[in-house]
Amino acid sequence: MANDSKKHAKSTALRLVLRQWDKILFIILLAGFFLLMPWKNGQVEIAVPGKPLVQFIPFITPTPAPYPVNRTKVYPGPEVTAEGVVVYDVDSGTVMYGRNADESLAPASTTKIMTALVALDHYKLDDVVTVHTVANDGQVMGLVAGEQMTVENLLYGALVYSGNDAAWALAEHFPGGVDAFVGAMNKKAEELHLSHTHFTNPVGYDDPEHKMTATDLTRLAAFALTNKTIAKIVAIPQITVSDVTYTHFHALTNVNQLLGKIPGVAGIKTGWTEEAGENLVTLIDRDGHRVIIVVLKSQDRFKDTITLINWIFGSFDWQTFTPPAS
Repeated sequence: MANDSKKHAKSTALRLVLRQWDKILFIILLAGFFLLMPWKNGQVEIAVPGKPLVQFIPFITPTPAPYPVNRTKVYPGPEVTAEGVVVYDVDSGTVMYGRNADESLAPASTTKIMTALVALDHYKLDDVVTVHTVANDGQVMGLVAGEQMTVENLLYGALVYSGNDAAWALAEHFPGGVDAFVGAMNKKAEELHLSHTHFTNPVGYDDPEHKMTATDLTRLAAFALTNKTIAKIVAIPQITVSDVTYTHFHALTNVNQLLGKIPGVAGIKTGWTEEAGENLVTLIDRDGHRVIIVVLKSQDRFKDTITLINWIFGSFDWQTFTPPAS
């Protein structure tokens, strides 16, 4: 019996060794296959039996987006009154122009872009919000205490009409209330690497600690526009929404005066307070090119933006990079 056990153990050990050698042999053969495979210009040549021609499997590389080139070498001057400006080509990720782009300024109601993002992170569009505290300061859509509105309709109120009461209702509904919602806004800012941004309220009220830069606001807008709900809402000129009982109706007209006036303008958010001045974040989509324009602390945000739009499409050509032939 002892001899049988020893023979069995030796047999098992031999089988294990053979299995290991099988694996090693397979790896050697596979490595040899790739080392000996004919390569040409980053492609693998594969000979097909019965066919005299050689076929290739190409490596697929992404085609770079066309990038803007200022053919005129002319840039905006004092005719653009805004203190902070960024012009950003969305598809290529190119900053076409900047002025005081990293200066901390009051964002006013452009804050509501972040308010909408946080709301969409935590609520469903058909969630029902009961209005408790009515924020009556500044621009309001006219909510009343006890009114029940869907999250979607409150987003229309906040983004189309810039209703402070709508933004406040969304924040107050959050677990932990407004303070917790603002905490989520600042956390989202960190996640998006908005390193010069800090929020103290969900509306955009003036506060020494409530600041953004034109660069951060551009990044925020570019990210927000990847959300289909936000992209749709900010491009709507007007809409009427109601509470869930169809008792209260709110006619909302977009406060962005460029919508429907300037071809290609598709949002996204206005802002104004005495401290902030006139703010505007604009998406212009024209001739297959999408450009975000941010103006902060402007004396005339709409005129400044029109001036910048005319400069962009009168000065820039979009060129496609063609890699040199090998």
